[in-house]
Amino acid sequence: MTLARARLVALGAVLVVACAAWLIPVSVATFGRDGRVIESSEAVRARHAAERLGAPPVDLVLTVTGDERIGRTAVRAAQIVSAALSRESGVRAVWSGATRDQSALRSRDGAAVLVLVRLSGSVHEREATADRLVERARDVVPAATVEAGGPSWTLERVDSRIEHDLLRAELLAAPVVFVLLLITYGSFVSALMPVLVAGVAVLCTIPLLGGMARLVDISAFAVNAALAIGFGLAVDYTLFLLARYREELADGLTRVEALAVAVRTSGRSVLFSAAAVMVCLAAVTVIPVPLVRALALAGVTVTLLSATVALLLTPACVVLLGPLCERGDPFHRWRSTKLGQGSPFWRRAAQVVTRRWAVAGGVVVVLLGMMAWPFAHARLGIMDHRVMPASSPVASVGERVRAEFVGAPEQVVTVVLSQPTSAARLAGYEHALAAVQGVNGVRVAAGSPGAGTVLAATTTVRVGSSSAAALVEGIRAVPAPGPVMVGGRAAEVEDTLAAARRALPWAVALLSVGLALLLALFTRSVVAPLKALVVAVVSLGASLGALVAVFQDGTARSVLGGFTVTGTLDISLLLFTLAIALALSVDYEVFLLGRIREEYQRSADNPAAVVEGIARTGRLMTSAALAVAFSTSAMVTSSVSVIKMIGAGVALAALVDAVLVRGVLVPAVMAALGPANWWLPSARRRPGLSAPPEAA
Repeated sequence: MTLARARLVALGAVLVVACAAWLIPVSVATFGRDGRVIESSEAVRARHAAERLGAPPVDLVLTVTGDERIGRTAVRAAQIVSAALSRESGVRAVWSGATRDQSALRSRDGAAVLVLVRLSGSVHEREATADRLVERARDVVPAATVEAGGPSWTLERVDSRIEHDLLRAELLAAPVVFVLLLITYGSFVSALMPVLVAGVAVLCTIPLLGGMARLVDISAFAVNAALAIGFGLAVDYTLFLLARYREELADGLTRVEALAVAVRTSGRSVLFSAAAVMVCLAAVTVIPVPLVRALALAGVTVTLLSATVALLLTPACVVLLGPLCERGDPFHRWRSTKLGQGSPFWRRAAQVVTRRWAVAGGVVVVLLGMMAWPFAHARLGIMDHRVMPASSPVASVGERVRAEFVGAPEQVVTVVLSQPTSAARLAGYEHALAAVQGVNGVRVAAGSPGAGTVLAATTTVRVGSSSAAALVEGIRAVPAPGPVMVGGRAAEVEDTLAAARRALPWAVALLSVGLALLLALFTRSVVAPLKALVVAVVSLGASLGALVAVFQDGTARSVLGGFTVTGTLDISLLLFTLAIALALSVDYEVFLLGRIREEYQRSADNPAAVVEGIARTGRLMTSAALAVAFSTSAMVTSSVSVIKMIGAGVALAALVDAVLVRGVLVPAVMAALGPANWWLPSARRRPGLSAPPEAA
């Protein structure tokens, strides 16, 4: 890259960042909040049909507790609140336990009454209305206690907490990552460069996703989670480019020559690595859960921008800064080898592994298998208010409503009869529904002559549990006097999980084929991609097993700051975490395979190529893994359990993959396979005759 072109790239980056910063406030307003359930499911269709018949879904839940000392009962306070809120703008419907036919909305001890509100407008408008209504309710009954819950209230507070926690995590991680990069590069300028590239990539991603959000549903949660991962990927890509540049400098090349080699070799690996990450994320878009697709789309976008910015801005910075990229090493006195040279530790480790590949590989396989064992009892679910700390108002109100009220909105199953039904047949159907295990009452919630009837079945089961799945199945199995749809929160969750399970094999198939073809193109081999996929699955199983043990079973949860154990793992966040973990595995595989292949083309000696490839990349892999681990493990400080899960899962996957898998298992397997690693049906058998790949 010439000096003039470097200046042009730097100027373009400044202008793009300025435009992105200007567009960010507008973009943020376009992001949604929910997307946890499938909109095309029977349960959601039942929700819409019930609304048309006069039984609208709930946006805001208020618990009103009276003050008996002044003679203000909960029922009277709820009447005042309902009357006041019904006159407010943005309110479509208000109903409560203050009337005789809504007695299920009174607490079991009669001390509190629920007021349920249906709002109008967009997601952000409903959130603003909910805030205003809660304040209004507290003003009209100052002697009573009014607490808030419900989807609009809960989602806004969960997302706000996530935004706050992720910003704090990035601020905590950035200095640690900088120190790590300073140790790796021995230069303040080179250490700042990956952080700069990551910042540019993250800033540019937000307005781009904001534009996409006008066409497809993208939640703020998905954007925040993807940006946190994108920061680590951008640091990795810049790290790989700079490391190869410093290595070539150490081998005697000029700065221009070293930069050209780095862009040609590691630049190619960055492209393949980014493509592998995008394949992993794109494959999960076949799962029809809006939040999963939003996470995948946001992840693909930030990965593409991270690779693009790294490939354009890093060479430009190196050209513009010149010798400054190698100066200012505060740790030079303690370095045993020059920067850019191979690692003696990783060379010795690789020599031991390649000589004793059966023992070394066997030990690692057993260890990873033990980590993966809890996966055998993994249970999927969908996040709710329990992702917040038990002490938070959102979680405490949610638990109180579930425990004290028979008619808690999330525990009501809605049954919609879309055709008129005689009184006798309707009564018989109600009786049959009431006999289903887990149902403790059935009532007519709404109806319209000549249009249909909405029945509300109050239940005793928790949404997302195995009992809830059996309950929904049992209600749907009851013979109905006409066309029927079953809805409610429990049904929405079960329909979403069932659809995700049906689509998951297709996602796995697409992911496997895509990665195999991509790796075959990169390595020019048939065996190496298959080996990479098998090793990646082993590594992924270990990460998944650890997540099940900690976040589903609660093992050692106090180490992570404590959280509510729900007995399930959120399917959307779990798939996103596993896709990123697999992508990191393939990411490191690309760089390692490329370097080993390069050495094999030079020497035609497979064990020597494996040793030299590990020696040349071991320190780099460790630094890259630590950079990702530090940037994501800071997410563990979040008070939201699903953010803890993403941070812990990705950090663990990066460390396990870089140390155990790339450091031991991969060289052991490659030593066992020998020259078969590079077998290609149409290739000549003499490795020196085939063109070497431009590898990392």
